[in-house]
Amino acid sequence: MSQAAKPALTSAPRILVVGPSWVGDMVMAQSLFLTLKQRWPDSHIGVVAPGWSQPILERMEEVSEVFGLDVGHGEFGWSARRQLAQQLRGRFDRAIVLPRSWKSALVPFLARVPQRTGFTGEQRYGLLNDRRRLDKAVLDQTVKRFVALGLDATEVRQGDFPIPHPRLRVDADNQTTLRSRLGLSTRPAIGMMPGAEYGPAKQWPLGHFRELAERLVAEGFEVRVLGGAKDVAAGEAIASGLEHVHNVCGQTRLADAVDLLADCRQVVTNDSGLMHVAAAVGTRVHALYGSSSPAYTPPLTSQAEIHYLALECSPCFERVCPLGHTNCLVQLSPQRVLAAVLNARSVIAKG
Repeated sequence: MSQAAKPALTSAPRILVVGPSWVGDMVMAQSLFLTLKQRWPDSHIGVVAPGWSQPILERMEEVSEVFGLDVGHGEFGWSARRQLAQQLRGRFDRAIVLPRSWKSALVPFLARVPQRTGFTGEQRYGLLNDRRRLDKAVLDQTVKRFVALGLDATEVRQGDFPIPHPRLRVDADNQTTLRSRLGLSTRPAIGMMPGAEYGPAKQWPLGHFRELAERLVAEGFEVRVLGGAKDVAAGEAIASGLEHVHNVCGQTRLADAVDLLADCRQVVTNDSGLMHVAAAVGTRVHALYGSSSPAYTPPLTSQAEIHYLALECSPCFERVCPLGHTNCLVQLSPQRVLAAVLNARSVIAKG
């Protein structure tokens, strides 16, 4: 494949990253930012991202500035992309485009960034001049694909390069404010994240969450159910009528979720964006997998326990169970997860 010669980067390159559109993916993108900073400590990293992601990016020490690009799902957004590109023209030496869509590569191209790196996809031959072929067998995780784009192509052929774990900054003052505002107690807290924005095939049954919450309260814990406005009903199904179980879904900003999760001893969560946030603040994660694969998008932390039945029909990666039963999650019992939480409590106490 013929490509333009790549310009040499200085010891302090200015790098523009076009970020992903999901919370979990944006957290995993920090592994790329950390890799870039390890290689070029004085580099300046700017990120093009949806406005909602700014609170997450502001908790990453490696990110120098954020450029909001709010284009609705399925919208082309030509005017917004062109306007942003004009603002960025002449400011960056290199661009790394994480999404594989054609339109995601437009801003660096229109901004005339000299080196534009990304995976080949959607006929982006004119937009990218450092095109990489995606070998899914070698780059078998989302985070590996992100980090690989920050390295030279020759370094990633075997897929055995280091992956630094994300680490989000925590605001202790905001934690104190949130405990007071939300009426939280001094009991050791367990976070629950029942949301599954991708689809119900990734959601552990709400009845299982509620049964687990009841048992955890009996063991002396406080349970905090976290999520966005779309998760309020799910949170209520778990918390309604239960003492020491707080449904804070829809009552917090994304930055607040970072601090609340860091304040929890452990969390029980579907494979979701908040799972990756919890991992990035060092909280012990009990990750529940059904239709998705823990091999593809694992929580990037040493403090994780994976709960996965690996049924013959999973992972199917579907939004809705094609067999209509979601046994991959229904058969994952609350008793199993409770035992893991209590065992981890003992380990944490000894530590």
